[in-house]
Amino acid sequence: MRRHEKTMLTATILALALAGSSLGFAGERPSQAHLARRGEAHSTEWLSRQVRHQLLMLPYATVFDNLEYRVNGYRVELLGQVVDPVLKSDAESAVKRIEGVEGVTNHIQVLPLSNFDDQIRFAMYRAIYGNPVLSKYGLGANPSIHIIVDNGHVTLVGVVNSKMDKEIATLRANSVPGVFSVKNDLKIQSS
Repeated sequence: MRRHEKTMLTATILALALAGSSLGFAGERPSQAHLARRGEAHSTEWLSRQVRHQLLMLPYATVFDNLEYRVNGYRVELLGQVVDPVLKSDAESAVKRIEGVEGVTNHIQVLPLSNFDDQIRFAMYRAIYGNPVLSKYGLGANPSIHIIVDNGHVTLVGVVNSKMDKEIATLRANSVPGVFSVKNDLKIQSS
């Protein structure tokens, strides 16, 4: 193949690739205009799923972090608590990159550095996930019970299957020495 023919072939392939992407091929994400045409409720639902996905994909999020969000139109508000300040900025960056997001308000609280809190975190983890009834919630990449420790005060967030599991989590959390208070914000999964 001569040089001229190779150049023409490359130009043709590039033109086809560009045409395909402008026609919506290659898994293109919906633009803001496209989302508006599909309706506000549907676009909010799509955007909410995308935000959830991006937050779940953050590699440094642990059982000791709580990432929450609210979608209002094309704006996203980030909430929750994290141990590492880098996770706060990573969450904001990941959400800002989502197609259709007009703005992100980051209200994620960075928990204070404390050896005392770290000791409580690990003791709490052993108390909850070491329990035979609750150990199933620790399986998988994203455990469903998150343990938030802020200056000796513990909040449990996430989802459990039953009221009994929620009560067992409260009992186990209250058994950890050095804890000033336990707040159980676990939600019970509806059938």
